[in-house]
Amino acid sequence: MKLYIYEHCPFCVRARMIFGLKNIPVEQQVLLSDDSKSPISMIGEKMVPILQKDDGSFMPESLDIVDYVDQNYGGKPILTDVSSSEIAELIKQLQQYDYRLECPRYVKMNLLEFTTQSAINDFVASKANKMPSFDDCLAQSDILISEINNIFNKLESLIICPNACNGRLSLDDILLFPILRNLTCVKDLIFPTKIKAYLQTVAKQSKVDLFFDRAI
Repeated sequence: MKLYIYEHCPFCVRARMIFGLKNIPVEQQVLLSDDSKSPISMIGEKMVPILQKDDGSFMPESLDIVDYVDQNYGGKPILTDVSSSEIAELIKQLQQYDYRLECPRYVKMNLLEFTTQSAINDFVASKANKMPSFDDCLAQSDILISEINNIFNKLESLIICPNACNGRLSLDDILLFPILRNLTCVKDLIFPTKIKAYLQTVAKQSKVDLFFDRAI
């Protein structure tokens, strides 16, 4: 199987996680951010992740990929039905701020999808009508980090153990870890002890890299 991704994309992280968690080999191909031709040729629109199955067919949508792989590869499914409405609500709250913190940093981190200036320009242009300018977002970093820290204080008490936020691997981990992982690109953001332990443990289990060493 082959997985087409962007390094920065949290939806791609979801798909990457299930392969790592189940120790299933998969070839990963990072597309340039401005490459529309490749995904359109596979699924008819520009989006990732895209899974190329063993039969050559293509599957989009991160959670569909997660479910397909969990149900059909690597033995018994590992994701349980355990869920937390409180964690779901905090994920929504994080998503109100994380984009403005992360997007201006992604293009400065030498990620593979941004290895050409045209790819960077395309990404910046795609966000122009959705958020303030990247320079304005960077100038607001202290305010945004403060808001994230308030949410972290609430989340810290909800994480039950380092390898699964609810105590057993579940869809909540597939949704939560990518959000937290991408925030590791923010250099001045302080991760509470339990959240950092969760990040590091799940990163190792899922074979998904963190951004601490490239944080800006």
